Amino acid sequence: MKIRKSELILYRSFNEDVFEKMVNAANTYDSGDCDREALINDIYHCINEIVSIARDHGFEGNLWHGYLTYLLTTNENAFSMSCEKQGAIEGSLNDLALHDLEIFREAYAFDWKTVEKVLHVRFLGLISAYEGVDKHGVVYSRSLRDRIDQLNGLLSQASSAEEMYLALTSFYKDYGVGKYGLHRAFKLMEFKQGETCIMPITKTEKVSLSDIVGYDIQKQKLVDNTRAFVEGRRANNALLYGDSGTGKSTSIKAILNEFYKDGLRMIEIYKHQFKNISDVIAQIKNRNYKFILYMDDLSFEEFEIEYKFLKAVIEGGLETKPDNVLIYATSNRRHLIRETWADRKQNADDVHGADSVQEKLSLATRFGVSIYYGKPSQKEYINIAQTLAKRYGIAMSEEDIAKEAVKWEMSHGGLSGRTAQQFINYLAGKVPDEV
Repeated sequence: MKIRKSELILYRSFNEDVFEKMVNAANTYDSGDCDREALINDIYHCINEIVSIARDHGFEGNLWHGYLTYLLTTNENAFSMSCEKQGAIEGSLNDLALHDLEIFREAYAFDWKTVEKVLHVRFLGLISAYEGVDKHGVVYSRSLRDRIDQLNGLLSQASSAEEMYLALTSFYKDYGVGKYGLHRAFKLMEFKQGETCIMPITKTEKVSLSDIVGYDIQKQKLVDNTRAFVEGRRANNALLYGDSGTGKSTSIKAILNEFYKDGLRMIEIYKHQFKNISDVIAQIKNRNYKFILYMDDLSFEEFEIEYKFLKAVIEGGLETKPDNVLIYATSNRRHLIRETWADRKQNADDVHGADSVQEKLSLATRFGVSIYYGKPSQKEYINIAQTLAKRYGIAMSEEDIAKEAVKWEMSHGGLSGRTAQQFINYLAGKVPDEV
């Protein structure tokens, strides 16, 4: 049986050559004029690549099936991108997709043991019954990996292209496709050619809003704004400002985990990358996700002009910011751009001094939602420490926790949630007899 890769229409462009080499081996291994040595070399190369992909993505069992499922869930094409977060669609794309899925069904059914016997390739049969050593390399959440395993079973056992279509479009609806479907957080990579690439962050902090003790009003404002955004209603860019260590960044990370299942994705952008924001928006504006451009610890000195790029994107440029993009930022400064007392005075060489002040204030005013995170009082700080101690199972009385927490903050950064967390980490890391 041959695998008709050359007839693929939608699913034909892949980032690596594993599929092409494996198909070539499957189609030519029994040919009298094939280059057996080259085929064997290609097969070993592909086994190496497939095992690496299996470890990174948690596949077990038949790795050939897992690899094909990996291709179908990561390949961004006209059909898969139309189905992401939408599900099955109508139109001619369906006919093209069914055509390709029939070819993939042939690939799922191919028996590699025959190739192993003919070419005398050792260990090829292992890709049919692979057992993973551990899950440390898995970059997906447990729920997503389980869903991919389920999809893998449905696709490999499907009796028709139509069955494969139903299973695949259901997965696209729930999770999406490609890097945006299978990951929740991203960063920018810049190449020498000037190209800006949005790369997945494979390991993100698993925090929730309940992990942050207190700040209930602040958290609710952020949740309400984000929920409106993911539900397609009007929402504002948000600035979380205030004292250091009060949970601003943690709140935004928790928001991502809270709304990831609803199609929320987050791209972290640093100050020196603001010139690339327009390029980033161009890459994501037509995708069926909601994107937050996340800027942590945002502030500018007087001589830094990168904020002008940000101002134009938020509000003021000719091109309208797409509805699927918001900007969330954290800062210790309310007004973001450093001000001096000299700014309050009329400089001799500045005819319109008030305009200069307004220029520095204009960036912060373009965030429709501003949420203040102030440092806790000593009573609130002690409550945070006591609450965290219970979560971590610290075997100390509340009175002792309070007494030691106060001692800790006096020499470790002052009153803040971060200081309380560091204190609890210290206690949790001690030998039990020392606590």
